[in-house]
Amino acid sequence: MAAHRKPRQRSLGGNTTRTAATIALAGAATATCFEGIGHAEPNPTPAQVKAKVDKLYQEAEVATERYNSAKEKADSAEQRLKALRDEAARKEEKLNSARDALGSIAAAQYRSGGLDPTVQLMLSASPDRYLEGTAFAERAGDRQSGAVARVRKQLREIGQLRGAAQVELSSLRSGQAELKRQKKTVTGKLGEARQLLSRLTPQDRARVTAAAAGHASRSASDTRDALTAAGSTAAPNSRAAAAVAYAYQKLGSPYVWGATGPDAFDCSGLAQAAYRSAGISLPRTTYAQINAGRRVARSELRPGDLVFFYSGISHVGIYVGNGRMIHAPNPSAPVRLAPIDEMPFAGATRVV
Repeated sequence: MAAHRKPRQRSLGGNTTRTAATIALAGAATATCFEGIGHAEPNPTPAQVKAKVDKLYQEAEVATERYNSAKEKADSAEQRLKALRDEAARKEEKLNSARDALGSIAAAQYRSGGLDPTVQLMLSASPDRYLEGTAFAERAGDRQSGAVARVRKQLREIGQLRGAAQVELSSLRSGQAELKRQKKTVTGKLGEARQLLSRLTPQDRARVTAAAAGHASRSASDTRDALTAAGSTAAPNSRAAAAVAYAYQKLGSPYVWGATGPDAFDCSGLAQAAYRSAGISLPRTTYAQINAGRRVARSELRPGDLVFFYSGISHVGIYVGNGRMIHAPNPSAPVRLAPIDEMPFAGATRVV
């Protein structure tokens, strides 16, 4: 009689567990996929892009004014350093002549007896200290004490000049480092703005920048008409009128951060160039320009007044009358006419 073996039962638990795990993993993967799709960041609307780009441009302008300030300081430090080095070189030339004269005196003393101070001077590890010592003064004699005193004075002056030059060199290096930092900030903000604009369709991008591009260019006759219209509120003097005329002539010029003309400008560069054309020197930055004249209330504005915007005083325009200004807005638009209401008003200055 054949032996009947009980059929081996398959382990339901092991397979079930593996199957359940497989289903769970697949479900999790599916859920993850759906979750990723569900939370994919939608493309920003043109209005959102414009708001973000405007903010980036404003932040870039703050950095631009800091860059302008750092450049002004670095340039001044460089000029002072050059002047100090030139003066030190002139004094060292005089010192060398005086040393030669004292060497002649020392040689004469040697002929009359005693150790040649010239030899001591040449062998000394510190010629300056040797010349300052009493031994040389005694050897030189009373008749030459004035020459020795002059040498000592020249040594002190050269030392002071070298110390001042070192201070200016440190200032220059600090200014150059600040320039590099602010330049990186400006280019980063502008690059981010360009990237945002590039995500728009050409039509939407044109709409976003259309408002900024308006009123950018004018013919000569248009400029004359605008100047006549602005004249309904007269400039306080001929220099202010000349600055306004210059600004009108520059309508349509490109915005370039750090530029002061004659073919491209940033906001404070345009204000500086306009008044430079009228024979008046303005500081380079908005922070300094607002203190370059007499403060005036918004209700008292007249053509030629400088109008400033934002709490940080980071933007400036030239008031031309009828509630409008000419300014260099940002890289998206050239020098243009604009209402002063388009930005948060911070104050105004009458330069002359």
